[in-house]
Amino acid sequence: MPDAAPAARMPDLLRPRGSNQVGMRQFNERTVLQALRVHGSLPKADLARLTGLSAQTIGLITARLEEDGLIVKQSRVRGRIGQPSVPLALNPDGAFAIGVKVGRRGAEWLLIDFTAQVRERHAMAYDFPDAEALLPAIAQHTHRLRDGLGPLAARTVGVGLAAPFLLGGWHRTLGLSKAQSDLWNGMDLGAEVRQRTDLPVIFARDTVAACVAELVSGRGHDLKSFLYVFVDTFVGGGLVLNSHLHGGAHGNAGALASLPMQRVRGAQRDGDGDADAAPPQLIAEASLWELEQRLQREGVDPDAAYDERALQPPFADATAAWLASAAEALAHAIASGTAMLDLADVVMDGSMSRPLQQALLEATRAALDGCNWEGLWRPQLHGGRVGAQACALGGAMLPLHANFAPDHDVFLKAG
Repeated sequence: MPDAAPAARMPDLLRPRGSNQVGMRQFNERTVLQALRVHGSLPKADLARLTGLSAQTIGLITARLEEDGLIVKQSRVRGRIGQPSVPLALNPDGAFAIGVKVGRRGAEWLLIDFTAQVRERHAMAYDFPDAEALLPAIAQHTHRLRDGLGPLAARTVGVGLAAPFLLGGWHRTLGLSKAQSDLWNGMDLGAEVRQRTDLPVIFARDTVAACVAELVSGRGHDLKSFLYVFVDTFVGGGLVLNSHLHGGAHGNAGALASLPMQRVRGAQRDGDGDADAAPPQLIAEASLWELEQRLQREGVDPDAAYDERALQPPFADATAAWLASAAEALAHAIASGTAMLDLADVVMDGSMSRPLQQALLEATRAALDGCNWEGLWRPQLHGGRVGAQACALGGAMLPLHANFAPDHDVFLKAG
């Protein structure tokens, strides 16, 4: 079947809508802030047009937001017919949030400002997280980032925590003991972090947080709906429908790591087969963990999987073999997702270097050429724009959304 017509992929105009009804003050304020976040600096007349609010209401709202330090006036724009306009913009110092990524290979902390720009970063590497060392470190770095703001520290609105739902999952793959696995799988990580900070804490699955970052700061500006793939130590993903993050029944939509690579037969259909006998999953083919293992078998530094050495000697041969295998598996996942969701676009990113991401994109596009697309429209595969910091950045964006976005869904965009 032919590709979908280009017009079908054109996103709707991003128009947060307000209300002139009494009692909607906070909603309207948040709608104005969202309009400035999506469109950048705007004069009051454009804000009124985009939000559907009256000029008088916009005047009152923007005066309050400026008084609260959330927006600032910019230089007058001259040279047009009529009175010079004064654009309004988000004040970068208006609010701050902290994102924490807890991964299987390392942890990361980001401090972002009200415009979602990264102000400071800390990182911590490990073979696998040790709870006794990591939990105090989370509190220490979180407090250090906030306190480093000085007088602006009071404007820190919260912590967004991004981590796998089951950090101890696939323990045999990782070479962990069952006790190590059970410790993390039985832990409420969000609750543990809340006990160690006086800031509000919001938890999200790590690849869902990465998807949020892509939705807000990456391809989400161009694409209305897409399947998101994030290749990290383990592979995962998320799902965006109509410019909203779709979580699914358990907040686990887009959990691509568990996608089977072949049919389930016999006892496994009834849930009686053990994990060792079950069909392989995407995680075994398309994760950077697998690239680590290939590099280790070659006797070279496995950490090269995460930096630009991966495509250079003596790492290049093992990386080339991984690229071929991972691309075939990812193409299978994309074709399966297309059959279920009929999406026109797929976005793929990861915690690898940008050259390796590009190589993986090219290999996956070639593998998609070999898929059977009869009965389907083949989606377009795009590279993600956020990169390795996506999980921590998306986590940091969640407190900003909770405090300043106009709806309860993640990042309302279309009216």
